[in-house]
Amino acid sequence: MSTDKTVYCYYGIMSPFSYLGMPTLKEICRNHWAELVYKPTDFFEVFKVSGGVPLHKRPLQRRKYRLVELKRWAEYRQMPLNVEPKYFPVDMTPASLMVLAAIKRGHYPGDLSFAYERATWVEERDISDKNTIIAIANEHNFDGEELFALSQTDEISAVYAANTREAIDLDMFGSPSYYYRNELFWGQDRLDFLERALAAN
Repeated sequence: MSTDKTVYCYYGIMSPFSYLGMPTLKEICRNHWAELVYKPTDFFEVFKVSGGVPLHKRPLQRRKYRLVELKRWAEYRQMPLNVEPKYFPVDMTPASLMVLAAIKRGHYPGDLSFAYERATWVEERDISDKNTIIAIANEHNFDGEELFALSQTDEISAVYAANTREAIDLDMFGSPSYYYRNELFWGQDRLDFLERALAAN
């Protein structure tokens, strides 16, 4: 895409709010002729320096309200969502590296990325499992074995680490985070503000 507008999406591929916001984000970028750059990020590492707390360590009140919000947003976005999936939390690194491998091969990564999110939040599939992430890639017309081999290289791991470092340096603290023209927008519930920024310039 030839555009002077670029939105960088830093996200944990296991994040339910990233899953809920991704179709709307893609639509907003398309409507405003903006390039969308996918940045799979290890937000557990971001939490270590930003004061974030993994879900299982949060107070009960916050965990209960999170389920309420997930149900509300799933209904609002008209998207299927199991708020307490079987395979959550799991190690999101394998799926994240597969998406980065797809990017390295010059493929559009959006469909694969969303497929891994949907696998967690709708399909009850384990995105930390090698055979599962290869199968999902194959189902979406990628060469799963090839991507997996590439995903295991130091080069791809370095990109994942670089994305995470960038997120920390940009003062991000939660997933998803969108970055446009030196401005941070945290959370899929802030997409309206991102759209306003895109419309303004």
